[in-house]
Amino acid sequence: MSSFVKPLIRRKNEPTNKLGLTRADYDGAMSTLCAGCGHDSVTSSMARAFFELSIEPHRAVKVSGIGCSSKTTAYFLREAHGNNTVHGRMPSVATGAIAANSELTYIGVSGDGDSLSIGLGQFVHAMRRNVNMLYVLENNGVYGLTKGQFSAAADIGSTAKKGAVNNLPPIDPISLALSVGATFVARGFSGDREQLVPLIKAGLKHKGFGLIDIISPCVSFNDHKGSTKSYAHTYEYYNPAVHADYVPPSEYIRAAYDAGDAMDIELHDGGAITLRKLGNGYDPRDRAAAMAKVFEAEASNEILTGLLYINEDHEDMHAMTRMEDRPLNAIPYDELNPGSEMLKTIQAGFK
Repeated sequence: MSSFVKPLIRRKNEPTNKLGLTRADYDGAMSTLCAGCGHDSVTSSMARAFFELSIEPHRAVKVSGIGCSSKTTAYFLREAHGNNTVHGRMPSVATGAIAANSELTYIGVSGDGDSLSIGLGQFVHAMRRNVNMLYVLENNGVYGLTKGQFSAAADIGSTAKKGAVNNLPPIDPISLALSVGATFVARGFSGDREQLVPLIKAGLKHKGFGLIDIISPCVSFNDHKGSTKSYAHTYEYYNPAVHADYVPPSEYIRAAYDAGDAMDIELHDGGAITLRKLGNGYDPRDRAAAMAKVFEAEASNEILTGLLYINEDHEDMHAMTRMEDRPLNAIPYDELNPGSEMLKTIQAGFK
């Protein structure tokens, strides 16, 4: 199914960001997904986040794999760089692109089928390497593009549209991310844009691998009674643990809450994530506590949302491997190719 160009409509007195761009400047092609698909709400939130952060569209890179979720990169940031890769291979393509040019803002969009089945190994190693990107996982529990088979994220006991029951345990991307070293771990819901936009903004400005697992119901194959990824089930059971507001470095941070109700975490860019409504003193900087909280919520059938874990002290892939900060296309050829003698010297160092 092909996409169609979305008309650019200018409204009188339309708000602009610091670049003088409007929200419509961050749109892409018209969506060909099913009407009411949660993915379209996520797309709108991603476009809104880039607009509010005043990121130049041509300074962004979108990467995706295969599936309904991976089609969404066509629907926002039409002027950005983009690469729709093969099934499950998006993380390695993103890793290579970031190694070549770390000056751009990278966002990967994938689904539970693309990331937790064929792409699981690639997904894990991108987190382990702390690749500096935001990874948005649109999670609906099914393979929507191929007519609704259970994915690896489907919960035990959940039913398919035609009545089949899933008996396999799910792979939880949040628990997985906490265990292998992701440095920004959050969960959101496509039906809660107020929570989702600040999470995306914070994830984009985090230096390192950021994961946002977003419950995004499939209206065609997984939005019925018996599904744990439906709108009705998620609205009933989702529980915001921590609400995050991203505060840019140019803005004065004001104390908007009483002592104990807010927590500021400074990011590498000088901005801050202001956390509010902390449940039971929850601190997302404590990895063990985050893991325990996730398991506790799972046992009580809660869908825990918000910023669940963040680590600003761990170096990203570029810093750990002492990579060149300059984009490869900006480095003179004689530096990129210093000659055969230098190559022999480098090779000798590996003997």
